[in-house]
Amino acid sequence: MKNADSGLVISIILILTAAVLGYALWVADSLRYYLEGYSFTPMFEHGTGTAKIEGVKKFLSEEEFKNYLKNASEYSYYGAGSFSDRRTLMKEGMTIASPMANEVTGATGGSAQGRFSETNVQVAGIDEPDIVKTDGKEIYFSREGYYYWDQFDFETTRMIMPPQRNGGTSLIKAFPPADLALDVKIDKNGQLLLNKNVLVIFNGEKIYGYNVSDPKNPKEKWNVELDEQNYVIGARLYNGKIYLTTKERVDYDHPCLLEPLAVNGKPLAINCLNIYHPVTDMPADVIFTAFVINPESGNVEKNVAFVGSSESSVFYMSESAIYITYPFYQDLVKFTYNFFNEKGKDLIPASTLNKIKNLISYDISPTSKMTELGIITDKFLNSLDNDERLKIENEFQNRMADYYKTNIRELQGTGLVKIGLDKFEVSANGNVPGTLLNQFSLDEYKGNLRVATTIGEGYFGMFNGISGGRKTVNDVYVLDKNLNITGSVKDLGIQEKIYSVRFLEDKGYVVTFRETDPFYVLDLSVPNKPELVGELKIPGYSAYLHPITEDKILGIGKEGSQVKISLFDVANPKTPTEKSKYVLNEYWSEILNNHHAFLMDAKHEVFFLPGSQGGYIFSYKGDQLKLVKAVSNISAKRAIYINDYLYIIGDSQIIILNENDWAKVNKLDL
Repeated sequence: MKNADSGLVISIILILTAAVLGYALWVADSLRYYLEGYSFTPMFEHGTGTAKIEGVKKFLSEEEFKNYLKNASEYSYYGAGSFSDRRTLMKEGMTIASPMANEVTGATGGSAQGRFSETNVQVAGIDEPDIVKTDGKEIYFSREGYYYWDQFDFETTRMIMPPQRNGGTSLIKAFPPADLALDVKIDKNGQLLLNKNVLVIFNGEKIYGYNVSDPKNPKEKWNVELDEQNYVIGARLYNGKIYLTTKERVDYDHPCLLEPLAVNGKPLAINCLNIYHPVTDMPADVIFTAFVINPESGNVEKNVAFVGSSESSVFYMSESAIYITYPFYQDLVKFTYNFFNEKGKDLIPASTLNKIKNLISYDISPTSKMTELGIITDKFLNSLDNDERLKIENEFQNRMADYYKTNIRELQGTGLVKIGLDKFEVSANGNVPGTLLNQFSLDEYKGNLRVATTIGEGYFGMFNGISGGRKTVNDVYVLDKNLNITGSVKDLGIQEKIYSVRFLEDKGYVVTFRETDPFYVLDLSVPNKPELVGELKIPGYSAYLHPITEDKILGIGKEGSQVKISLFDVANPKTPTEKSKYVLNEYWSEILNNHHAFLMDAKHEVFFLPGSQGGYIFSYKGDQLKLVKAVSNISAKRAIYINDYLYIIGDSQIIILNENDWAKVNKLDL
């Protein structure tokens, strides 16, 4: 029984410091002998690493590259993380756009009128791929192919399905409304970008460029084919150039044979001596590559690559830089030593503590370090009698729970890589505690980067005593141009997590949620001294925030199980209020997880929201939310406007409304 009891404390330590290294399975098995009914949660979902990133540099040789990958592979028990389906462009999280970012004014030629909408984007002037684009004359609408289960063959256990249905990209004459008609259909579908007369289609492993100057006769100009292990994580169109970022699995045997894509059949080779890597060994199983592509020819004009982790990454682009993030983790042996050194010197002998300290500097893998840690603690615990062990077990549980709360920000962080658009090379790197929700957890303003993170979510937990003390917090950090932290606002929404973020010039808006919706207002006007200035607690949460005016913020989320829309007044940042709210008889809207589905027309003071039962047009005149039009019997996907006409685009039809009286003007079945 002595060995079994001593294993309890060893188990606690190993779960605390290395669940992802494979000990979780061992712990679960051993617990059955002496702790019936207890359960545990691994502390980390993936990997283990260091608490600080010391910089980035290029590899000097292929041998150095291989050695780096060998060391880095020790930091991830699960190995390569999950890759999304390559057939579709990765959706990039919720967007919060500038109020007027989705409108183009001025003559566009042909019969188009003087204003038309653009895709709702994060940064005004930087376009993002979506399934709908317009130039004020044509609508370009890409529909996914659908499979239907026709029958199930129980004898051969095969599902028999017909070919894809309804896929492709439709070019639709949109203006004037009376002439609404399908011009032609391209047999490729995917997310779209439109640069003058070139339509770009992100069709999974291929990217196509079409000349659409004659909408009835589009011509393929070029194509880019991704390597079979490569896929798109983000793309933007800015100043007539496509900025593309991909992620590709590392070939550990031949890492320098990197050909991430081919342009018109000609492979693009990247020398491994031009690949950046963190100076500190980090989890690395993929290579990120950013490209500048000429939309007229498809040619790659610039590229830059660096190694990283296939775990969740966030892609964000400002007018001056691309930012890509990756997770990293604390040195867990060091974390354990710090705990005993600061809070548990009376729990273990000085000789045992010194052995753990020396272990930190051993030139061995993290897995081997954890094995050694188990041997060290096992030797000590086996020297104790039952009474002593029982006391230490309880003391350890309680003290570690308190230590975790105090040192929560040391456990997991996010690394940031900055690629300057001018020279298109890695210009800075940094890190912050915690993890990011999506691309709008990042925002650049006047040379500073604002970052919103959740800390402690999803990776800490042990037995009953410590899991009960689990804590999550939310922080906002301000980083300078070199990605050094200059200021922070900490401990927003304790025991909650971030559901949406909005940065608007020198203000920040953060929504956290667990049972209520705290809406926080931050003053970021002094980068080294950001402040929490206001807070509002209301039922439900907002998953998407959109600025209506400088002092009015729209929130779209849920209250209970229904879609809720809130209009926040932030004219006085110290006392934000919910001026108006509307709860729809809907349980879902695409806006909850895709900002491109939102449309606002500031001229008419309305916005569009798609739901599962149809499309909805709301007015916000007089600071009151009013449903002015509901369109049923349409699987609404998007809406655009051209002049004073609103086009609701569904899977199988387009309906045009006159924005002056909301009468139906025309309809096209697709």
